[in-house]
Amino acid sequence: MTIQIVSTAKAPAAIGPYSQAVAFGDLIFTSGQIPLGPDGRLVEGGIEEQTHQVFRNLSAVLKEAGATFASVLKATVFIKDMSQFATVNEIYASYFGDHKPARSTVEVARLPKDVLVEIELIATKVVEKV
Repeated sequence: MTIQIVSTAKAPAAIGPYSQAVAFGDLIFTSGQIPLGPDGRLVEGGIEEQTHQVFRNLSAVLKEAGATFASVLKATVFIKDMSQFATVNEIYASYFGDHKPARSTVEVARLPKDVLVEIELIATKVVEKV
């Protein structure tokens, strides 16, 4: 097995020496996504707008890798202010529905570009039913 680099123009390009995601076998590891549009510009607004953009980015990366939110095994959420946890949690739940992957949520002092939220995922490729 080899490591495959995952890249899509439907999510912002990496802003450093990393990939949007890598796949190894059926496992997919996304890099942390922040609320940049595919053009690399920071999304205007507060925690709601930023969290939705992060999920749009993650959706695009997962799709390119052959996965969906339903195939996510683990999520790590980094937020600047834990008092915004309930808002982030509500938006998070709207993308995962009944699927409940393992998750960690951590308050951090600062995130790249001073954004309010960053999320990374570990997923598995969707297996086609025969």
